[in-house]
Amino acid sequence: MADGQLAERAAGLTAEERRDRLRLVRSRRVGAVTYHRLMAEHGSAAAALAALPAIAAAAGVEGYECCPVGVALAEERLGLAAGARLLVHGEADYPRALLDLPDAPPVLWAIGEVALLNRPAIGMVGARNASSLGMRMARRLGQGLAEAGLTVVSGLARGVDAVAHEAALDCAGGTVAVMAGGIDVIYPAENAALARRIDEKGCRISEHPPGLEPQARHFPLRNRIVAGLSQAVVVVEAAAKSGSLITARAALDYGREVMAVPGHPFDARASGCNILIRDGAVLVRGPQDVLEALGAPGPVCRDAGPVARPLPGPVAPQRPLKEVALLHAMILDRLGPNPLAEDQLMRDLDVSPAQLAPELLTLELDGRIARQPGGLLARVD
Repeated sequence: MADGQLAERAAGLTAEERRDRLRLVRSRRVGAVTYHRLMAEHGSAAAALAALPAIAAAAGVEGYECCPVGVALAEERLGLAAGARLLVHGEADYPRALLDLPDAPPVLWAIGEVALLNRPAIGMVGARNASSLGMRMARRLGQGLAEAGLTVVSGLARGVDAVAHEAALDCAGGTVAVMAGGIDVIYPAENAALARRIDEKGCRISEHPPGLEPQARHFPLRNRIVAGLSQAVVVVEAAAKSGSLITARAALDYGREVMAVPGHPFDARASGCNILIRDGAVLVRGPQDVLEALGAPGPVCRDAGPVARPLPGPVAPQRPLKEVALLHAMILDRLGPNPLAEDQLMRDLDVSPAQLAPELLTLELDGRIARQPGGLLARVD
């Protein structure tokens, strides 16, 4: 198959440039935040790939090798075999709602109606073991919001996620499922029939290579995409410590609205929602509460077009990647399996909160450190 057939070309990017970007994000120790820093610093994926070995050496990693061309070619073939399209950050069909995020996925594999990714959307998340009342509320919300012309975005998990997707499809509304593994790996397997329905009438997306089985560290990454695509995130039943609250935190970080359905104080499945409401989340009793909070008391026009997003403000100067790599190495060297307080790490490294916070986020998203209660940090090996 010719290169031009392996990947759909978009204005301004050749098949070779798209492949270089795929190679860059698939290179070892390059997460989304690092990818965007490399692109900003070096101007192109090819130049960033050429610079990576020296950057890795500055962090104490000798003999570093970038992702080979053959690996990228194999991924392209697997994606096409699964019936997916590759969406590259910055191209016309890439979701505009994600463009201004510091950790926007550099690439997305997509199956289905890609235009839904640029329609007004609401994220819906909640418990996998939701109560019957929680499931009824998820169905009511999914149906009502889809009928109002909003795309329902969720994570294809069992429980609230699955019901939200089904409700949107049942009323001929749009829905987007964000995958925690490869685009061709349906998890959980019990949702395979639902995934096929979404492929026909909605859209499924994944930032991971086809064939990748989901792992625990992939779910927070998925959750940030659910939040980023959405104007608001509605939480329908969630424990005090759950992935749904990670999605809510990401939504707040991105400037999205957070909403929650209240529950009985004695029900542990509702404790996370009640905490969110206590801390200022919009209380949701039904679809109308969501629409009113978004300033749309009536039905949303289905042909309203893409969501208007504010343009990103001036970007603060970033440190050279060699300095960032060295700081990452110092952070990882200081941390171990025994938790360390973040303020203690700051003192040990003699850095400011503004210097440390973004690098901790990068390492956390890359799955190399983990946050623990009480502001503690631990290295993940």
